[in-house]
This record gives sequence, C-alpha cells and structure tokens, in this order.
Amino acid sequence: MRVVIHGLTKEFMTGGGKTRALAGVNLEVRDREFFGVIGPTGCGKTTLLHIIAGLEKPTKGSVEFVGEKRTQAMVSMVFQDAALMPWRSVERNVPLGPEFRRQPAPAYKRVAQFFLEMVRLLDFSSARPAELSGGMKQKVAIARALANDPEVILMDEPFANLDAQTRLLLREELLRIWEKEKKTVILVTHNIEEAVMLCDRVAVMSSAPGVVKSVISVDVRRPRTLKSMSDPDFIRCLEKIWELLRYEVDKAMRENHPSSATQSEGEGRRKAHFDGWE
Repeated sequence: MRVVIHGLTKEFMTGGGKTRALAGVNLEVRDREFFGVIGPTGCGKTTLLHIIAGLEKPTKGSVEFVGEKRTQAMVSMVFQDAALMPWRSVERNVPLGPEFRRQPAPAYKRVAQFFLEMVRLLDFSSARPAELSGGMKQKVAIARALANDPEVILMDEPFANLDAQTRLLLREELLRIWEKEKKTVILVTHNIEEAVMLCDRVAVMSSAPGVVKSVISVDVRRPRTLKSMSDPDFIRCLEKIWELLRYEVDKAMRENHPSSATQSEGEGRRKAHFDGWE
C-alpha cells in the first residue's frame, strides 16, 4: 500500500490566533516500505501521523492510499504510551481490532495467540499490563496493531519512554517482525540512529511550520543488527541526516527558548576554548 501526501497543511486556532503546524507537506511512501520521519520538536511530525490515521483533518491538502480501497482496518497506530487496557489480560488486549469489527468471538483467542507468539510473549498471555516491563507493553501494542491486519502501520516514537538497552532489543525485534510481515510502516522518531537502523528512507522535516526538507535513502544492507551501526554506510547516512537536521534543531531552540539557546551556545564556546578546541 502506497501513501501519497500532497500539499498537506494544518492550522490550529490558539489564544494568539492561527498557528500553522504543517505548511504544504509532500511525500510518497512506497508499498511495504519502512519509512522514517524525523525533525525538531514541534515540527508537526505527530500531527502528520494523526492526519494519515484519520484522527485529524488537514486544513488543506490530501492523503491518498494507493493499492486497494481503504477499509476501517487499513491503518493501525502504535503510540509512545502502549495505552493497554489495565483491567484486561495481555491476550484480551491484542484482538481489539477484530473485536471492534464484531468478528466472531472464537477468533479472538486464535488471533491473540498468533501475534503474541510473533512478538515472543505467548507465555505472558494471562498477565495484566501492570505485570509487564515497559518493553513488553510496547511489544503487546505492536501485536495489537498487527492483529488489526492493517496495510499501513503508523508508529509515533514507540520506544521513546524505554531505557537504551531495551530500545536496542526492540529495534531488532521490530525489524524481524517487519521483514516477516512486510507491512508499510511510517515511523516518527527523534532518534537519528533509530531511523537509520530501521528505515529504507527518512524524511527530514524543518522546524515549525513543518515541511519536508529532504528525503534520504538509507543505503545500509539488510538484514540489520547491532553490528550494522559500525558499518561505514550507516555512519555516513547518520552524518548526512544530522547535517540536514542540526540547523532546524538549533532554529527551533532559538525560537522556543531564545535565552537558553544563547546561553547554551556561549557555554559551548567556553568549553571548546577550555578544552583547547579553539
């Protein structure tokens, strides 16, 4: 399923008038591609995902799904917070999509067990969310998204609240699942390393109002593992994205916290001088 975004603009009304979050975003995500979106805080990345998901309407522009007719279950979303139902077991959290579509109840257990086995959590079927680690909760959230049988999966910084070691493990786990399922995935992240590890291409967005500054191809061989991070192609891609991103991050910092940005810059110069870099 391809996702074609044309001229997407989004404005919000605030106390000070209109605020533009997105200013004419144009993108095309290929069928079964793992596509990344990265940009400074406040550039409209999450807003973009919400519009693709149909959770918000654009002020202007369009999102088109090319391949098959859109159905209710075409798009699933994985959020920063796993957002599991705490009163339900893991097994009963997974098949929410089939349940909402009023599929036959006997199918729920079969669907749940299939996808829990895929994310390697079948042994925790009867556990409650409170009994799981943060990484395990996100794996349940991914299983729940897959159980909806979507053609497009949207992921809004799904590993942002996890510790560094768990993030590394879940990246590899997500790659393993994607290589098996081959869904179209759009991932929003602040983490350049994560984008390069997971994605086929990465869209670098400007500071607010967000537009696509450039789309970078990730020319790193698959399958990717932790060892891929030492690959010269991996490092070159990471540096290329950062060169495009650093100006936008600095600009966003100056606009949102002008005094902090100036102070940080001054401290950076003093440290550089002290360490003999200047």
